[in-house]
Amino acid sequence: MNIFVKDLSNNKITRVTNATSRDVSGYFWGGNSRIIYGQDSGGDENFHTFSAPLDGSGAVDLTPYENTRTNLLDDLENDEDHILITMNKRDQRSFDVYKLNITNGENELIAQNPGDIVGWMTDNDGQLRIAIAVRNGNNVILYRKNEQEIFRPIKTTDFRTTFAPLFFDFDNRKIYVASNIERDKTAVYLFNPDNQKLEELIFEHPDVDVSQLLRSKKRKIITGAGYYSDKAHYVFFDDIREEIQSDLEQQLSGYQVAVTDLNKDETKMIVRTYSDRSLGAGYIYDIESRKLNKIAEVSPWFDENNMAAMTPISFTSRDGLTINGYLSLPVGKKAKNLPVVLNPHGGPWARDHWGFNPEIQFLTNRGIAVLQVNFRGSTGYGRQFWEKGFKQWGRQMQDDLTDAVDWLVKQGIADPKRVAIYGASYGGYATLAGLTFTPDVYACGIDYVGPSNLFTLMETLPPYWESERERFYIMVGDPVRDYKLLRQISPIFHVDNITAPLFVAQGANDPRVKKDESDQIVKALRSRGVNVEYMVKENEGHGFMNQENKFDFYEKMELFLKKHLLKEN
Repeated sequence: MNIFVKDLSNNKITRVTNATSRDVSGYFWGGNSRIIYGQDSGGDENFHTFSAPLDGSGAVDLTPYENTRTNLLDDLENDEDHILITMNKRDQRSFDVYKLNITNGENELIAQNPGDIVGWMTDNDGQLRIAIAVRNGNNVILYRKNEQEIFRPIKTTDFRTTFAPLFFDFDNRKIYVASNIERDKTAVYLFNPDNQKLEELIFEHPDVDVSQLLRSKKRKIITGAGYYSDKAHYVFFDDIREEIQSDLEQQLSGYQVAVTDLNKDETKMIVRTYSDRSLGAGYIYDIESRKLNKIAEVSPWFDENNMAAMTPISFTSRDGLTINGYLSLPVGKKAKNLPVVLNPHGGPWARDHWGFNPEIQFLTNRGIAVLQVNFRGSTGYGRQFWEKGFKQWGRQMQDDLTDAVDWLVKQGIADPKRVAIYGASYGGYATLAGLTFTPDVYACGIDYVGPSNLFTLMETLPPYWESERERFYIMVGDPVRDYKLLRQISPIFHVDNITAPLFVAQGANDPRVKKDESDQIVKALRSRGVNVEYMVKENEGHGFMNQENKFDFYEKMELFLKKHLLKEN
């Protein structure tokens, strides 16, 4: 809930914020004397930008405007007094760019959004050089050589085709981009805006999308690339950076090692470790001496020996598609005939990753195996795999989840009579769809901020998602053209099929999946006499952020699963 700063010269720790009702959502340095952070009100996702001096003398809301959301665009590392933000103060549907004074909140409009811009990008000097627009269903990349020129289009692609600017080269002339033009898997290229061509392939991977580059700003070179398959992996183009990584992994063996930041002269690094059984620790690494200074353990109260391992798995779907995921088994239990929670991710245009997941540890500690599935439509596995999820909510996307359960049962790991499904957002929809369309598969379900009626979901999208509406229609279904489809796959219209116990959790201020989505399904089921437990938190939005609400949710979840899943046959 609050931010603390540690002085490494004397180990003095100062609390610099004084929040009492809402957690912070993210934070970073504003020069050397302030911490800048975001915070919303009760889960409404209207994040304001706050500034807190290091002495703890009091944070200031720099953007105290009603019904307004701000996002960081550039922290302007060479400007101690300002940052660039985007803000929808003028029009809730679109975000303009402002230069914001981090001491007094004075702001200057840098670029006004004509209404179709969904993203902005600066160059290495903090100059606003790129805008990304959505026009007639296409992505249009707009570019200018300097801030005195007007933006002109340099690349237009269908939204299915990725062309994502990452950052400018060191001369601020060319742009590193992630693109899947004329290919399935996204790769990283150097793009020349003058001739509008992809000039050099920097890195590609045959199995997964790639969009991460590592760089040395001081030496002005690209030092490597990162990709994510089963876990995070790196490939290095620079001997110095590779030697550093090798030394870090040797000193911190047994953990994944990530460099999260460098100082300007690149003599010191901030390093984080993590694993599937630990949240790890933070370190300062002196590059010249190769010495590590541990700053803090993130969760020293955990005994890693009591934590479950997360194992990458794969299986073949009923139509021959390779589906990847992760299986976590309870410590000290035989992998046979176990109760299982299938945990589909949200998005759905996202994916699960390997690492420490507190929910999974909570469940495995209670003797429950947890299966996560990157079903078709998940990102990271190429364009074809992603597109296979179009208009497949409740259909083939759901079949992949059912096939995952069947696979686990055939392995002898899952007790077929003790399988639950639990997910948030799209995972909440998948929970309702699972109980509705495959009622014999699940003993019970937990729907966390999930939609039940795709018609009302589409009607209540946040104003700043309006530019994405046509894409939702293509990827999920058009309420008019695909009326029959949306009615077929919306659980609210098939509640007669639901017989298993259900626990629903919802934030009253959710701007993405309105409370009415949960109200509808709960009311319909209760009218039929189906056992539904319903938790609503008045000060939360799309997922619970405040700790006391999380405690309440997981306590209720534990009791629910103990009653409906953990009972012996």
